[in-house]
Amino acid sequence: MSFDPILAAIRFGTGLSPVILPPASVDEMLDWLAGPDEAAQRFPIPTYADVYPSPRDFRAATLAINSAPDDAAEAAARVLRDDLRAAAREAVIAFIKAEMARAAHGRDGFRERLTRFWADHFTVRPVNGGARHLVSPYIEEAIRPNVAGRFDDMLIAAVESPMLILYFNQHQSMGPNSKAAEHNDRGLNENLAREVLELHTLGVGGSYGQTDVREFAELLTGVTANARNGAYFRAQQAEPGAETVLGRTYGGAEESIEHVRHALRDLARHPDTAHHLAQKLAVHFLSARPEADLIDAMARAYLDGDTHLPAMYEVMLRHASAWQPQLEKVKQPVDFVASALRALAVPEGVILDASMQRVRQLIQRPLSVMGQTWQAPVGPDGWPEADEAWVTPQGMAGRITWAMRVPERLLEVLPDPREFVFHALGPNPPEAVVFAAGAAETVSDGVGLVLASAAFQRR
Repeated sequence: MSFDPILAAIRFGTGLSPVILPPASVDEMLDWLAGPDEAAQRFPIPTYADVYPSPRDFRAATLAINSAPDDAAEAAARVLRDDLRAAAREAVIAFIKAEMARAAHGRDGFRERLTRFWADHFTVRPVNGGARHLVSPYIEEAIRPNVAGRFDDMLIAAVESPMLILYFNQHQSMGPNSKAAEHNDRGLNENLAREVLELHTLGVGGSYGQTDVREFAELLTGVTANARNGAYFRAQQAEPGAETVLGRTYGGAEESIEHVRHALRDLARHPDTAHHLAQKLAVHFLSARPEADLIDAMARAYLDGDTHLPAMYEVMLRHASAWQPQLEKVKQPVDFVASALRALAVPEGVILDASMQRVRQLIQRPLSVMGQTWQAPVGPDGWPEADEAWVTPQGMAGRITWAMRVPERLLEVLPDPREFVFHALGPNPPEAVVFAAGAAETVSDGVGLVLASAAFQRR
């Protein structure tokens, strides 16, 4: 089996577009990925360090309320905090629009899919209402710059992000014998250590035991974050002395973030990590049961490339199974909506200028009905890959309702369904879908039938 540009756009990108050509080869896909991030430049999202309002802004507003000398000052401070909350809600909507615009109008759909994949791998959820707008900036800072780089860099960036630290309550973890524990011992928290080993690196069933978890948790003490300082290393919280993880010893006379980074780089280079990441990538992009030789080859390329991720991507993209014509995977709701916007060629102005109410009505709430509330997976293992998680009565009803009702609210003039079926599905759509699109009573029904078809729902 050989490269197919239509499959490249559908299986590895954000879908087909009537105005944007699909990639012409694997080489072109990899060249785009290695080149500048055009979509991020065109549709910017601030990094965690630059986002407004920041955690520090909220902290300052709360301090102003608590220290107000009189009722008038307190009322003014509360107004300021309410303004910050409104700005945070507006930021969430702005980031949804930017991400959808990237998917609908960017050339490099593979980068968009990889960014979502790795953001899910390093899942975070906001720890309070004032942090709901911080997930996209976290992705922009820790994940997106590293999808075409080395996994160890991404791993370190994620573990040192305030979002991951706070999500796993790592900021509360103290070494039992640390200086901080002498005065206010909050105990050792193993959450981050366990998830890094189980989810982010070695995988479930990897070569680690409970002793490794505890020693790694002790090594991680000192990695902390708060609203005032962001993420930082606090030596007073760190467990003194050396720790042994998977047979290797880290730390010593002086506690340092460098000991943590050394351990993370070693974990990134472990053969179990290579196999875990290769398996997860292949399952996400190709099949629930990827071929064993492919997983082994991807893992070897990753290790030989010193955790360089494009080496692993290239093996996947050049494997025959990448281009088998049967579409095996069901699109997750975010991918479904994004690919629909792309197939419809919804103008970027329509996306970017949409009001908060329209974004909530046409994107955010429908995604929840389909089963994928925006940036809110249930647990730290992210969104499920199994088709059964998405092919549910409520989820499919949500997709069909969106397909039949939303396009006419996005476009003043809908495309001719007889042409749209080829724009959305490629040059060889199923005959039943072609017939249904042409026989529909209205243009809206015809477009909706194409988007609701099983052929469009899969990749």
